[in-house]
Amino acid sequence: MLAFGGWKFQVLPAEVDESQFPGEPPEAFVLRLAKAKAHACAASAGEDIPILAADTAVVDRNTILGKPQDAAEAREMLLRLRGRTHQVYTGISILKKSSGFLGMELCITNVPLRAYSDKEMETYIASGDPLDKAGAYAIQNPGFHPVEALNGCFASVMGLPLCHLTRCLQKIGITPKQDIAVECQSGLGYTCPIFAGVLRGEQVG
Repeated sequence: MLAFGGWKFQVLPAEVDESQFPGEPPEAFVLRLAKAKAHACAASAGEDIPILAADTAVVDRNTILGKPQDAAEAREMLLRLRGRTHQVYTGISILKKSSGFLGMELCITNVPLRAYSDKEMETYIASGDPLDKAGAYAIQNPGFHPVEALNGCFASVMGLPLCHLTRCLQKIGITPKQDIAVECQSGLGYTCPIFAGVLRGEQVG
């Protein structure tokens, strides 16, 4: 997705404890982890290289759903979410060591899952795709197609809200080399209803 902005980037591993603190709300959880990941990579990055880190959580009734450990847990999650709306929280952090800049953004998206059949669900579980996905689904999966009518940021549900990222990077003078909204919508095959508001700085998504 970073390629949609035409940015050059390098991937660095971030080893952090991703355990949720007792009583920690989802928004605080994803922002804390995004910040921790950025600082974890700081030692490996140059002084003037901005560090981007992100964390995404699937949340149902204020409970964070992680990656299922096996097919049974995937089935449990998919049954729990079927035909209902839950939320996906994505926090992003931009750290620049030379200036001490730390920018944070939060995107919250309501995600309505369709009432898929038991057969569709079992076929999807058998594919193995749910086992490395938080909440046991990938919104972009073309076969399962779990979401019918999204009214928020598709990219955020995939893990990186690009318009939120863009407005954060602009604070340190970095802009996309391509029209981020056009490239994102074209690349993901989705007409986004909130991109203009996000890029204007409104608290949407």
